[in-house]
Amino acid sequence: MTTQSGSKIAVFAAIAGNLIIAIIKFVAAALTGSSAMISEGIHSIVDTGNGCLVLLGMNRAKQPADERHPFGHGKSLYYWTHIVAVSIFGIGGGMSVYEGISHIRHVAPAAELGDPTVAYIVLAIAFIVEGGSFTVAVKQFLEAKGDRGAWQFIKESKDPSLYTVVLEDSAAMLGLIFAFIGIFLGHLFNNPYLDGVASIAIGLLLMSVAGVLVSRTKGLLLGEGVNPDELADIRRRVESDPAVESAGDILTMYMGPHDLLVNMGVRFAEGTTAEQMHEAIRRIEADLLGAYPETNRVYIEAESLPVVVAPAASGNSDLPPRT
Repeated sequence: MTTQSGSKIAVFAAIAGNLIIAIIKFVAAALTGSSAMISEGIHSIVDTGNGCLVLLGMNRAKQPADERHPFGHGKSLYYWTHIVAVSIFGIGGGMSVYEGISHIRHVAPAAELGDPTVAYIVLAIAFIVEGGSFTVAVKQFLEAKGDRGAWQFIKESKDPSLYTVVLEDSAAMLGLIFAFIGIFLGHLFNNPYLDGVASIAIGLLLMSVAGVLVSRTKGLLLGEGVNPDELADIRRRVESDPAVESAGDILTMYMGPHDLLVNMGVRFAEGTTAEQMHEAIRRIEADLLGAYPETNRVYIEAESLPVVVAPAASGNSDLPPRT
């Protein structure tokens, strides 16, 4: 199973789970008057919409290149994921904090005297449904990250669709715990203010998740390249070609999760014929494609080529075998 198909499975599971949970939470909020339940309902609605936006970005990223977008539409996923981060911060986090503060300032008698049983049942159901979505997302996440640490994978991955779902589902699970603690302690100590505090905590949690996503999508939108180890490996591969004397600047940028652009200057060995130079370029391209399958564009510029000998003048167009 490819990373992209795994991401879609996680996104579909998150959308379905969040939509069901949102409806249940709002019904419970109407019955109990709980501020924390309202915040959780807002959270689930936002997550449902965000899942749709991520799916939209994944589909738009597949569109082929055209005259106005010669490098394709791969960055559409980065754009829509950035919108998701803004949505989590402003709508999910902002409204939850506002709801919590409003609840604390204007405590409703029903919130203090209401029976919390309905809220507990809804939270339990939500935890089970959310747990199912979370399990699917984590499974795909673990397969994608391999031996890398979770945070390292998030920092290095060029496909934000998968870890966006994992972060959202993680926040959702923690949010349910915050809501339960707020409602439970509020009724235990007959203190309705704790319900509002839980709502604020949920809002701050969402803002923290949004902060991580904004940081990552900003870098992807600006144009991230390969990591230093991969860059060193690309240089080694280029300079190991028998026709290459040295490689100059090597510039890389991900135009999409599976669309890497490589641009480099290469100094070819003195006496290299035009035909040998073209053969070397084809070898370099094939080698890079084998090592980095996401490489779709390789641009190689000859730097200060001392002498380009015509094949007829050289008498020999074959290069020595690669070592």
